[in-house]
Amino acid sequence: MKVTVQVVVHDSDESDTPTVLREVLVLDRDGLGIDTVGLQLDEAKELLAGVQDIVVDAQVAVAVAAQVGCPHCGAARRHKDTGQVVVRSLFGTLRVPSPRWWHCGCQPHPTRTFRPVAELLPERTTPELAYLQARFAAQASYQVAATLLAEVLPLGRTLHAATVRRHTHAVAQRLEGELGDEQPSFISGCPRDWQQLPRPDLPLIVGLDGGYVHAATQRSRRDGWFEVIAGKAMQANGNPTCFGFVQTYDTKPKRRLFEVLTAHGMAPNQQVTFLTDGGEDIRDLPRMLNPQAEHLLDWFHITMRITVMTNMAKSLCSPPPDPDLPAAPPPDLAADVGGQLESVKWFLWHGNVFRALQIIDELTVDLDVAEPSVSEAKLLKAVGEFDSYIRANAERIPNYGERYRAGETISTSFVESAVNQLVSKRMVKKQQMRWTPRGAHLLLQVRVRVLNDQLADDFHRWHPAFTRTPDRHAAAA
Repeated sequence: MKVTVQVVVHDSDESDTPTVLREVLVLDRDGLGIDTVGLQLDEAKELLAGVQDIVVDAQVAVAVAAQVGCPHCGAARRHKDTGQVVVRSLFGTLRVPSPRWWHCGCQPHPTRTFRPVAELLPERTTPELAYLQARFAAQASYQVAATLLAEVLPLGRTLHAATVRRHTHAVAQRLEGELGDEQPSFISGCPRDWQQLPRPDLPLIVGLDGGYVHAATQRSRRDGWFEVIAGKAMQANGNPTCFGFVQTYDTKPKRRLFEVLTAHGMAPNQQVTFLTDGGEDIRDLPRMLNPQAEHLLDWFHITMRITVMTNMAKSLCSPPPDPDLPAAPPPDLAADVGGQLESVKWFLWHGNVFRALQIIDELTVDLDVAEPSVSEAKLLKAVGEFDSYIRANAERIPNYGERYRAGETISTSFVESAVNQLVSKRMVKKQQMRWTPRGAHLLLQVRVRVLNDQLADDFHRWHPAFTRTPDRHAAAA
């Protein structure tokens, strides 16, 4: 059996222009089998590339014919020379004819000649190819993305990982260019006007946390990592939105977070709860973004530090009995320190920072002995760091027990999934690669848009004819 695939090109208007019939592919099939049924991958690639060549030839012919005459006087433009424009698409590398014409002398022009096709195609990569490269690169390594695209699509050339990375960074740079200017404060208006606004939606909850990735310029074990800030904003009845950036590279962190909140419809009279780990790098980031905001220290990071110190206390040894004193059972130092740490945890759970700091001071005095053991020295250092941590975040410690009983959020546990999605899966876990701050930051911006299902909308905004993927919920229905 022989199957011939042909393409018929019709003129758009009802003129006497004859139709064009061109043969694209001829298939030979002998019998039916699981390995011969339908189209094979190579045949599908050849068919797609052939159809696209015919469509592009027709498009170029129509576009060139429409610009032959001068739009001012109607005179035909003179031809200077011929050339080609290389356009890379999903279905092959196109070498589009690009003639050079003289400008008509009826009007002044900055140049004497021009190429109409080159002006119509200012970009050399189609939006669909740029979109798929960015989308795949956001979810897998650049090399895997390049290999996968070359495997299933008739690209017509070898696609290298460096090309995928360059195009992905270009998409991220375009997204960065749309971001507004950084400001120290995004609170505007008058409190009297805020009270007259309509009733706001449910409170917004924003969590911020950090992750670490390998640095490309590692000189020692200590400086071999840099931090990536990841976060998630959500409402009780809405879909969460992820965001991320490299703190040492990004120059607009407040603007980035403000745009995330604005996308959720944040109003000046709407309550916003910010939960952070209390680190110095993100402690002041959520400030001056909303007049009704409350800034809380994540309970998980408090209890995690106390748990570590409690485990360290278990290795403490009680001091030997004093021979000058009456015989008495020696004090259990590990149990005493553990009890004090449990009291600190209880007071912090109920928001009593003052009493918790008093117990920490007492614990510091008990451990600060003349000749401490190795375990005592390590625990003393940890207690000192915890004391500084609590004092720096004292104003962010609420009554966690009261909030927990009221069903309010007290932990950034919901952000851990964002850190895992944004950072760990793509940059850390099982990924033997190193990053520059710029490369990690730009990839994060694309990965965020992919995880939030926003990248297709971005391309549609840049290119109105871009075909968006149907909504997943509509497709499921």
